[in-house]
Amino acid sequence: MKNSNSAATKAKTGASPSQLIDKRIKELDDWRGETLARVRRLIKEACPDVLEEWKWRGVPVWEHAGIICTGETYKAAVKLTFASGAALADPARLFNSSLEGNVRRAIDIHEGEKVDEGALKNLVRAAVNHNESKKKKKTSASVQTKGSKSKKT
Repeated sequence: MKNSNSAATKAKTGASPSQLIDKRIKELDDWRGETLARVRRLIKEACPDVLEEWKWRGVPVWEHAGIICTGETYKAAVKLTFASGAALADPARLFNSSLEGNVRRAIDIHEGEKVDEGALKNLVRAAVNHNESKKKKKTSASVQTKGSKSKKT
């Protein structure tokens, strides 16, 4: 796993995003902290070089070639919001929230619920592959645009 060196995060808090996520898990001190720790572990297993960030006033974010997902905590649920979830195949039907949008999809995990660990890892890997393919398309389009500009003489 890569540690973020987000200057903005460190300047505001004096801690790395990974340290802030650790702190959030400890502060929760209940099923939500356990759940957030478990999904964090699964995300790291699925993408060992994932980048952890701390954004939007305290939301854990996991990135690889773009945002994979966020890990929000609420009283009744831990919500994993996949930035490009609508574009991902979800054969295990993990997505159970934010289903109406054209881009994001989410998984709400409630107290006592078990998550299919293999299916979640597959979803994380699919998100990474999606992000990488988007990045390759942008890079390819940029190279083609630069190469096709005609020079004035």
